[in-house]
Amino acid sequence: MRTIRFRQYGEPADVLRLEDAAIPSPHAGHIRVRVHACGLNPADWALCRGLFAADLPRGVGLDVSGTVDAIGDGVTRVHVGDRVLGPADFVAYPSAGASDYAILGVWTEAPAGLDLVEAATLPMAVETAYRAVDLLGVAAEHTLLVYGAGTMIGLAAVQMARMRGARVIATAGETFAADLRALGAEVAPYGDALVERLLEICGGAPNLILDAGPVSGVLPDLVRIAGGDAHRVLTISNHGPAADELGVRHSFSALRYDVLGDFAKLAAEGRFKVPIGRTFRLDDWREALELSLSGHAHGKLMLLPGGPAGERQGRFR
Repeated sequence: MRTIRFRQYGEPADVLRLEDAAIPSPHAGHIRVRVHACGLNPADWALCRGLFAADLPRGVGLDVSGTVDAIGDGVTRVHVGDRVLGPADFVAYPSAGASDYAILGVWTEAPAGLDLVEAATLPMAVETAYRAVDLLGVAAEHTLLVYGAGTMIGLAAVQMARMRGARVIATAGETFAADLRALGAEVAPYGDALVERLLEICGGAPNLILDAGPVSGVLPDLVRIAGGDAHRVLTISNHGPAADELGVRHSFSALRYDVLGDFAKLAAEGRFKVPIGRTFRLDDWREALELSLSGHAHGKLMLLPGGPAGERQGRFR
């Protein structure tokens, strides 16, 4: 099979290769899928740079949808030919989702009406956003500020918070500003005097703040917006000494793939969405990488190992 993986750590463009590899066999409790679509995330490039370092080679592509091709010992309630989505197991196997075949240790059925390309946008965005929103304890009586609401996790978190009835203030660029407003969020653009503008929009310190943006160095400003109470702030993108020194919470806790099926059903009903920026053939992965690293993806970038690619830029509604 074809698979994209790396054999040493470094910058993704330098270490990633499209290789031929043996089709992996699922261990007990795992399934193998013929990959229909694979979503790319910034976390894939962090793996190349040494995040969660382990034995090499390793694959990239954590978000997968496809049809079940083989079943490991002890697996029940799924059959060969079923449509599923879930995170590729990139730890126990030397390849991941950016492949013709992938191994899943966690999965859920792709409900009728959910396109498999759309399905592959969901796993990481749903899991990470839900975990953060739940850790913050977002409820109807809260005002939640989502910094970086134009990221895929930020967009997912805004939708989840609105489902809980919370008031949401979102910082975002123009790409998804209209979509965020349609979801019921109040949108503040980036720029000078952002702290003051956000405090004015919020009417004072918001109850809770989620940092979903890729920009480093923003945590001191978010703590200021929180009225100096760092416990109100949770980051999913700026872990490290700066967060620890400020007392900002992080999102490391038990993974929440248990809710993936619920959000897959909502997506099938048109009530939840992770937008697709563009689709690529597997052979065109370097173009996808360059667009991802440019910071101008404008949606989730998808690899289609078995199908044609298309523009699909900025699809949200």
